[in-house]
Amino acid sequence: MVVGSKQFSRIAAVGLDLVQILIFAASTGLAFGLRFDFKIPSDHYGFLAQGMVAAIAIKFLVFRVVGVHQLSWRHVGVNDLMSVLSANLFGSALLVGFLLASVGSQFPRSVYVLDLLLCLLATGGVRLMARVYLEKRRWSAYSTVPVKRILIYGAGDTGVALAREINSNPQLGYKVIGFIDDQDDRRSLSILGLPILGSGRGLAATLAGGSKRTGLKVDEIVVAMPAANRRELAEALANCQAAGVPCKTVPGLGEILAGRSLGTQIRDITMNDLLGRQPVDMEDAGVQEMISHAAVLVTGAAGSIGSEICRQVAMKDPQLLVALDQSETALFHLENDLRKEYPEAKLVFVLGDIRDKQAISEVLRTYAIDVVYHAAAYKHVPIVERQPFEAIRNNILGTWSLANAAYDYGVTKFVMISSDKAVNPSSMMGATKRAAEILLDGMPSDRTQFVSVRFGNVLGSNGSVIPLFKKQIAAGGPVTITHPSMQRFFMTIPEAVQLVLCASTMGRRNEVFVLEMGAPVFIVDLAKQLIRLSGLEPDKDIEIRYTGIREGEKLSEELVVTGEKMSPTEHSKIWALRGACADAARNRAWLSRLVKLLEVRELDSLRAHMRELIPEFCPTSPLPISMIATTMSPAETTHGKPVRSVRGAAVGAGGGARKVG
Repeated sequence: MVVGSKQFSRIAAVGLDLVQILIFAASTGLAFGLRFDFKIPSDHYGFLAQGMVAAIAIKFLVFRVVGVHQLSWRHVGVNDLMSVLSANLFGSALLVGFLLASVGSQFPRSVYVLDLLLCLLATGGVRLMARVYLEKRRWSAYSTVPVKRILIYGAGDTGVALAREINSNPQLGYKVIGFIDDQDDRRSLSILGLPILGSGRGLAATLAGGSKRTGLKVDEIVVAMPAANRRELAEALANCQAAGVPCKTVPGLGEILAGRSLGTQIRDITMNDLLGRQPVDMEDAGVQEMISHAAVLVTGAAGSIGSEICRQVAMKDPQLLVALDQSETALFHLENDLRKEYPEAKLVFVLGDIRDKQAISEVLRTYAIDVVYHAAAYKHVPIVERQPFEAIRNNILGTWSLANAAYDYGVTKFVMISSDKAVNPSSMMGATKRAAEILLDGMPSDRTQFVSVRFGNVLGSNGSVIPLFKKQIAAGGPVTITHPSMQRFFMTIPEAVQLVLCASTMGRRNEVFVLEMGAPVFIVDLAKQLIRLSGLEPDKDIEIRYTGIREGEKLSEELVVTGEKMSPTEHSKIWALRGACADAARNRAWLSRLVKLLEVRELDSLRAHMRELIPEFCPTSPLPISMIATTMSPAETTHGKPVRSVRGAAVGAGGGARKVG
């Protein structure tokens, strides 16, 4: 006869009840035996029988009320043992009260104490032994599974939780052999039976010394320090590399609560981890409310920021999402991705240019757009320096034309993606973005709110340093950086877009918002960390070469223009900027003159005109664009080797120099 799972569970429950009944009876009997050196007087046999029956009845009932019978034997822990302790104390108290009332002082008082201790030891110990037995059975069932021997870097809460989970889940394929921790007060301790073998800085020596002893072979090190800052995580990565052992990490415990178990989330360290930015809770009912009732237009929709805006808007079930971009191929790929990811979303894809007034008017009118996220822009500093006229047409005149059309067709909210390069700009790209901010601030806000959101670089965006560095590392180097002191603000694309969406719900008048970017990061540090993530050593396996600052670049960026005042908003990561009020009539006159200067294409006059609107604009390109040639600058050296750099060279944010023209 086949026994079903429910029937088997009932049989097992009855078996466990019988085990507890035997423990209750045996504890009382053994207590009597110990009291009388196992020579119980005949006149106490009645007391013994009465005590055993009372113990079984009272303790069985108390253990049921406390819920001890529901505790898992496989996963028994400290909280479970506390429940067993509570049940024993309460049961013994009731037993003493009952026997005093029924038998009186004739019942041996020492038996009460002995019975409590023996019953507590037996009911707790049998559960611990059962857990050990069941875990050994589980490990033996996975004895043929390949096991990676790991050290856990960090003996805090996350590290201990990870070790505990790995010990109870052999199917993960890991075996923890110890901890590494940099805190002095944890040295030489043992946690969960696992030793703390030393500090991170002594990791290489620890493993080298342990190689002569058995049991210290390490296949992998898992960094379990979710609260570590960028410097601490980079140091941990360097220590693991110095020891010659692959390094991975796990997310923080807070990130686990809504997802999978901790042990299954061991993964490679990424540049996002090394940024040291703490995850931000971006759940905002205002964003959901605004988007779910709106027809949304995203310009530059196929770019890095634009495509992420499209994804996050599509997740919030808008009435309609219109994605506009002038790149046919990029728009084709975006449509394929979004229709696959969000098959229920109402999506429209438009091939168009923001400078085409008629096309933009048709889109706004046909789809009754409520919200515009304007991400379309020429943004690569060196390219824009060499093509300033196109940048002005796109970033300034295109934005102005789009903004006026949005106002004419009653768009409720117009949000432009700006840049930290707009602050005290030294490049034409930054100047065009600052000009667009000023022009939008001067627009009437009676039916359309015009918002600019200013932030720094985003990791992984098209043309950013990370993809470029990865290509250079894959090619064997060198990794090229413009200057050893170059530093930038960084954040991840999803976080930047989440903050942009939150900012779009704030205020009722035209405003500029700035996102909290954290501390700036040295580009050379990013390069070294990325090289280490690739399992290589900077300046040993991969050369770092400095090429010289390019046209339009600054060593560091800023987030606030002189004279602007930062005011907090309801979101701790977003600040509102208050500056001088823009003069709408002056802006229109400035734009008219700008259009005429574009026709004659005279760069010096154009720059002077830009400074009329943006007095802080200080261009650094030394020559008119039409005259930029391959003039060699003085050679810089790296590791004693001369390096040529080209003034005006077409290089990416960390790119190598090459000739132009």
